[in-house]
Amino acid sequence: MTSIVYQKNKKTGVIYAYESISYWDKKKQQSRAKRRCIGRIDPETQKIIPTRKTKTPAGREKSKRGPVPTTYSARSFYGATYLFDRIGENIGVTEDLKACFPDIYRQILSIAYYLILEDKNSLSRFPRWAAVHRHPYGEMISSQRSSELFASITEDARQRFFRLQGRRRIDVEYLSYDSTSVSSYSKGLRQVRYGKNKDHEHLAQINLSLLFGQESRLPFYYRKLAGNIPDAKTLRKLVADMNTLGYKKIKVVLDRGFYSAANINELYKNHMKFLIGAKISLKIVTSHLNTVRDKMRSWTYYNQTYHLYAYSMPVTWNYVQDRPYKGDTIKAERRMYLHLYYCPERALEDEKAFNNKLADLQEELVSGPRHPDHEKQYAKYFEVKITPARGTKVIAKEDALAEAKRNYGYFALLSNEIKEPIRALEIYRNKDMVEKAFDNLKERLNLRRVAVSSEQSLDGKLFVQFIALIFLSYITKKMQENNLFKHHTMQEVLDDLDIIECFEVPGQQLQVGEITKRQMDFYTKLGVTPPTSLQ
Repeated sequence: MTSIVYQKNKKTGVIYAYESISYWDKKKQQSRAKRRCIGRIDPETQKIIPTRKTKTPAGREKSKRGPVPTTYSARSFYGATYLFDRIGENIGVTEDLKACFPDIYRQILSIAYYLILEDKNSLSRFPRWAAVHRHPYGEMISSQRSSELFASITEDARQRFFRLQGRRRIDVEYLSYDSTSVSSYSKGLRQVRYGKNKDHEHLAQINLSLLFGQESRLPFYYRKLAGNIPDAKTLRKLVADMNTLGYKKIKVVLDRGFYSAANINELYKNHMKFLIGAKISLKIVTSHLNTVRDKMRSWTYYNQTYHLYAYSMPVTWNYVQDRPYKGDTIKAERRMYLHLYYCPERALEDEKAFNNKLADLQEELVSGPRHPDHEKQYAKYFEVKITPARGTKVIAKEDALAEAKRNYGYFALLSNEIKEPIRALEIYRNKDMVEKAFDNLKERLNLRRVAVSSEQSLDGKLFVQFIALIFLSYITKKMQENNLFKHHTMQEVLDDLDIIECFEVPGQQLQVGEITKRQMDFYTKLGVTPPTSLQ
């Protein structure tokens, strides 16, 4: 397996390109690589300038660039992979992959296509799929070769891909940022740790963070991190990564798991626009809510579209920035907008959920066993008396219950840019697409469990699954815009297109089989010009 590796000379700042050839070392029983310097990178054009001219060995003709012509007749399934080819061109994924992975981008695309079409199947079945489909690579990729491919995907090339993809749309939209946990049985991966598992599984895990465009509805950045790192700790690294990638004018949408005073200060420090969920119990929320609690539940602030009351007000954030290099601390006031909402339906749901939780807590106190994680809630809502005659008696603390009930149905958002409460609500609700993206990664792209044994293979496999997620997200967006989900699942649409055949004959133009009106309608609604058939 041959790939291009880039390395920066720390003294001169020059970036050199090396040809890396992967091979299997039978003695050490592991994948190895040989490197050869082939040139330096032009800082303006980003192209490789050869360090020395290479001569073509005598008796061997210089190979020509371009697709290798077929030497035999073949009939293959083509309809779905044709769709992916056009999508890759439309959103620039193919162009950016080619720029970052010139020697292996076709293999990356072929595996991504397979992951989308062969729902939940392992990569061991790729050769069977490749034998009957026309795809970018055009050849078989065995399990061993796929592992070598994953290992050859370098961090530097991945970062350049993120940079290229981000430049296509980052200045025009808010970016939703969220994370999920991926469980693993592996004991050899360093970042597999026990943490808060979002799938409620009692397994060690890695965490995966994802950045998603709200307008394009496409992901363009992800990051893998240790499973024991909470969400609130990851935001600072995200900001650093955005600065490293050269992104400016960042706007992020975050759920309340990312809220902390340190994170808000970090966002202000880096001049980032944000919209973040906030707990009602926060002092900055409660103090202002108590002053408008009755006022905001008047007809003036009711929104018929979302069936809730919405109220906004400017508030002051006490900004703090420590400067260790100067040995001082900056303190200043920053303007922020607090958006408050009350939903009657949500109030009923909150009350029902709270009553169910209280019933469970009371049962644990009366009959046992007590749960160590619930001790604070026991003390907050109940008083327990134990007597020899009557046994255990549990009495509810009515004042504490009444205080909890005051906030049923309320929720809050904070922003340093958005002034209108409904606009803030609409942007925040759009972040649900990140959750759907995580579902696609875990269910459709087979990321429910980490099934690799080395760090390099894991990093490479995650990247290929991320490429597949971009295609899935684009298709999802188009299906939603054209109401295709009303009558079809995504799998039904892809299966319908996948049966379209193509016929390759040496020396002749590719022939595409018959296409029905329904299939042409699918292509059009997915933003792709249908292929020219024999009809």
